[in-house]
Amino acid sequence: MPAGPGSRPEDGSAPQSATAARRAGAEAVVPAAREAAESGAQPGIGAGGASSGVPGPGAAEVEQGGVEPPCAGAGGGNSGVPGPGVAEIVARAVARAMDEDVAAPRRGAAVTEVPLHLPFRAASTVPLPERAPAAAPRPARPAAGRRVPRGDDRLREHRGPVLPGWVGVAVGGLALAGCTAVLWRAGILPAPLLSAFGAAPRAYQGLRAVHWPPLAFLGIVALVALGGLGRARTGHAWVLTLFGRYRGTVRRTGLTWVSPLLLRRRVDVRLRHWRSDPMPAVDSGGLALQVVVQVVWQVKDTARATLAVADHTRYLAEQVESAMARVLSQLPADAFHEDAPTLRDAEAVGDALTRMLATETEAVGIEVFSAQPIRIEYAAEVAEAMRRRRVAAIDAKHRDAVLTSVVDAVDDTVHRLTSRGLVELDDYERKALVKDLTVAFYTGRTD
Repeated sequence: MPAGPGSRPEDGSAPQSATAARRAGAEAVVPAAREAAESGAQPGIGAGGASSGVPGPGAAEVEQGGVEPPCAGAGGGNSGVPGPGVAEIVARAVARAMDEDVAAPRRGAAVTEVPLHLPFRAASTVPLPERAPAAAPRPARPAAGRRVPRGDDRLREHRGPVLPGWVGVAVGGLALAGCTAVLWRAGILPAPLLSAFGAAPRAYQGLRAVHWPPLAFLGIVALVALGGLGRARTGHAWVLTLFGRYRGTVRRTGLTWVSPLLLRRRVDVRLRHWRSDPMPAVDSGGLALQVVVQVVWQVKDTARATLAVADHTRYLAEQVESAMARVLSQLPADAFHEDAPTLRDAEAVGDALTRMLATETEAVGIEVFSAQPIRIEYAAEVAEAMRRRRVAAIDAKHRDAVLTSVVDAVDDTVHRLTSRGLVELDDYERKALVKDLTVAFYTGRTD
């Protein structure tokens, strides 16, 4: 029999065995109590045991569980007082006793504290090292391979400091007039010159200290005003720099005034075209070619064209050769025996070359309108062999066209003769007729 809830183990067995025994007793008590409640019988509840042989909780344990014991008469029957059923009372008491037995250590049994982290290594309580703070995300690296050059965003064309030329002329004239007045007051100007302008001559007094400051100031003003005058031509622009720093671009024409402290660089902004010399290249089959390209272009951003590259015209020429090599290497020069895209399609090749060249030269302020190969020839070492191959391909294509037309004519002739009932031919006669007609038609076409 399982031990009652009030019994204590006297041997040195582990607390786990007692707990297992009580669990078994609880599992046996609860069904029996429920059956008794359903059949109308009440299990006896004594001070230390059970009248039916089934162990149950004592009265003290029932009181500790907060459950009032049921009223039992002399005959062991129910008293009819409303309240919880017997099965529920017994189940609660047994569960309460099991919780107390598991929580409290038993007398006479050795209790050993087992560290929590030993049976549960995954949930170890050992403090883990703190993680290092997440590093800032690294900028994405550009994809490997050829990259299109990008210009400096801070280097863009803008209007430079410029004034109309008449302003410089007026200021310079006034400054010279002031210098003349100072010299006249000092009596330095000659009498014939003064007589020509109707001015009275003054006695020579020499340059005193009071004359030098205004004379020096007016002289500097005259030099700056007249030294900044310049003639700007149509189709050209001035790129202005001050101690190596870009200060602006002047696109005005005619007489203009620009500070003489600024360094001027003339740039041609007209629409220009450039025709290359025969340049070497190869097609997709590795055959050597000689190509001549014509490029129509214009300087769009004078600041980048002047300061972003050493020589923008040389840069354009080198980029033309590079772009041409990449475009021509994607297609064969000729497709002799098949209908496929070739380098003979000047429109498609020119469009591809223009797009690629415009992308490459945008960083230096050059706008490309057209890049067209005007001549594509085989190199001298392969020209004769490729000429013979082209002639053979043309002859084969011509023969194929002639043979196709002859076969169509023979088929039409035989079909008309037989369909109209003019002749009746068996297989042998039909073959002979087809042979004779083919020879006759082919000979007539070749002649």
